[in-house]
Parts: sequence; structure tokens; C-alpha cells
Amino acid sequence: MNISKGIAFLPTFKYWFFVLLAGAAVWLSGCASQPNAQGATPGRTEIVTDSDESSDRKRARIRIELASGYFEQGKSNIALDEIKLAILADPTFPDAYSLRGLVYMRLNDFGFAEESFNKALALKPGDGNVLHNLGWMKCQQTLYPQAFSYFTSALNDPLYSGRAKTLMTQGLCQIRAGLRPQGEASLLKSYEFDAGNPVTGYNLANLLYQNKDFVRARFYIRRINNSELANAETLWLGIKIEKQLGNTENVTQLALQLEKRFSQSPETAAYRRGDFND
Repeated sequence: MNISKGIAFLPTFKYWFFVLLAGAAVWLSGCASQPNAQGATPGRTEIVTDSDESSDRKRARIRIELASGYFEQGKSNIALDEIKLAILADPTFPDAYSLRGLVYMRLNDFGFAEESFNKALALKPGDGNVLHNLGWMKCQQTLYPQAFSYFTSALNDPLYSGRAKTLMTQGLCQIRAGLRPQGEASLLKSYEFDAGNPVTGYNLANLLYQNKDFVRARFYIRRINNSELANAETLWLGIKIEKQLGNTENVTQLALQLEKRFSQSPETAAYRRGDFND
């Protein structure tokens, strides 16, 4: 799921990122809009509770929860079977089509993925999570204007709670499209919303490193390397940044961690060779 040379998702978090895409489509379904209850404030919607759902919708929701689990495990065919059963139980359940779109996107069947996402939007117009997924799919197809349009539509939804996710993905897509300043701006905005996201932090640090903005790059990569989320790639980037800044002691400390924790990694091999070229 690499974005471009030098700008990539951390290998450790590739799976995590796809789950992030799926999560809003499935696990936030309990917050789907429903007609206002009597006496509710106009323009506001209430959270779905058990009493709001029909028996068909409950059966479909259980199937989608199962399908999501299989999707997270990489078992696409089993996930699709559960999604089919969910749609049979309730053909009007938008989350079923949204998750089906994600499964087909993973399978690189972009035509059927788009059909599924559009079906979800027809049932739930303007849903930010589906618009986000359409944007990411278009980015994978290098259809950048369409991708940016979908991201913008998702971000313009005042009720959309996934802004950090969409700004991060938009930034990575902009970098892939050669729009590096815009990509940096999007990643910075995403970081403001969710400073703990290691994918955002890593890619922001990597972009700044490539731009030779080493002091700022060090700030973002240090936060990851000082946490339990550090891996061979983050440590290696930290080493390269510290080397550029002339901090020999910090290079040695990070290299000791790299050797101790990830001795068989390509990054450790590159360090041993002294191969600091990108």
C-alpha cells in the first residue's frame, strides 16, 4: 500500500490503516441517523438503540460485525459471504455495501467496489466515511482530481468525525500526485486532530526529511520512537535524521535499539553497510 518512493505507510501499520478505513463504515453504524424522536431538537438526530432497529436490521448488523472481523483477518471470501447474508437480511443496510466496497477494493476490483460505495451513498447520502473510501480508491487509481473531490466532500460534512483520517489520506494522495506542499499542509492538519497517529507522524517526518527540514522532522519521528509504536523503519528514519544533524550520540542510541530489536530487518542491514542514501 505504498504511496510513493520515500513516502509510505509503515509496514507494521499497513493492516492497521485498512482497518481504519473499514472501522468507520462498520463500528460507527450505531450512530446512523434516524428520524428525530418526538420532542427532539430540530435538525438533530438521535443515536440508534436496540429498540429502533427492526429484526432484519439486527440480523444484518450481526452479519456485518462478523464480516468486519474476517476482513480484518484478511479473509476476504468469508467476509463476502457474511456480507451477502447481511444484504439478504436487509437490502437497505448501507454499512453492508460500504464494507463490500472495501473488500472489493482490497481485491483490486475497483469497478465493483465503486458500485458498492455508490449503493451505500444512495442509501445514506453524503456519508463521510463512504466518501473517504471513494477518495482513497480513486487515489489508488491515480484519478487525483476525483480523489480530492471526494475528500473535500467528506471534510465538508459538519457531522463527519473522521477528519484526521481523511486529512491524512488526502495528504498522502497529494504527495503521490506530486503536490508536496499541499500534502504537508494536509498531514499537519491531520496531526493537529490526532497527534498519536503513527502513520501521520511517520509520513510527516519522512516528508520533512526529504525536504531537508531536519529539525522539524526530528520532532515528529522522536514522538514515535519514544513510544511502543517504534519499529525498524521509524528507528532508521530517526538515525538518518540525527546523522544529518550531526548528533552522533543519538545515532548510536537509536542504532543500538535497531540492532537489539530488529536485527534481521533491511534497515539494520542498511545501517551496518553505512548505506544512508535514500
